[in-house]
Amino acid sequence: MSASTRASSHAATQVLFDAPGPKGRRRILLLSVLSSLVILALIAGGLWQFAKNDQLDPNKWVVYLRTDYLAFLGRGLVGTLQVTAVAAVVAFPVGLLLSLARLSRFTALGAAAATWIEFFRGIPMLLVVYAFLLALPAFGVTFPRFWMLVIPMILVSSATTAEVFRAGIKAVDRGQHEAAAAIGLSRRDSLVHVILPQAVRLVLPSLILALVTLLKDSTLGYVVSFNELQFQGKTMVSITRYLVQTYVVVSVIYIVLNFLLTRIALALDARMKMRATAG
Repeated sequence: MSASTRASSHAATQVLFDAPGPKGRRRILLLSVLSSLVILALIAGGLWQFAKNDQLDPNKWVVYLRTDYLAFLGRGLVGTLQVTAVAAVVAFPVGLLLSLARLSRFTALGAAAATWIEFFRGIPMLLVVYAFLLALPAFGVTFPRFWMLVIPMILVSSATTAEVFRAGIKAVDRGQHEAAAAIGLSRRDSLVHVILPQAVRLVLPSLILALVTLLKDSTLGYVVSFNELQFQGKTMVSITRYLVQTYVVVSVIYIVLNFLLTRIALALDARMKMRATAG
């Protein structure tokens, strides 16, 4: 990035966000220190309670280094990644199609897409899972446990990502539409080759959030007894009787997964922006 570009970017940032003065910086520093002290106090209090109740006994933690326990949790991790990947691969394209349908010039198609989106955005995914577990079998419609979890994830995620894509499409500068029309592109070609690539870049951070949300939603697998990570952890508690230790280990795995997923997606976002700048 050139010096002039950095200078203009800095100037634009100052226009949007006032730089804090000396009092503001001291206030920010004070709040940061106080927040850090509160967090450290909470951690220390939690560790003290664990120690008081004999939950920090090393013998209660080393069991999670056993090969069979690691393999047991590993099977749950594989299940979590499978349902998340399948749900994302289906839900994101469906969400894009729903957004295009809602933006369509055909009133009936737009109304149908809007109804789908608003219904599944407004209903908790747990209720959708229960519908597949309890309601549909009453009418003779049954699915394997994998799909009883994945299909509700797809239905709900497609509705939320549809609004993400719609916002991205509407955020593309109107001049891009006019420029595409000026060079003779049809409305369809303009959408496919000009508008959608820019819209996807704009909404990529939101898609990252949607992917992380799907990963968290996979924990509802315990409802249908699907062997994802949360369900495996619940089963392990019944085996080891170590509730705190098991769920701490499972929580750490989820935190690491979300961190890695976010870092990979941010790296992809940065690469796409570099390509767009170079182009």
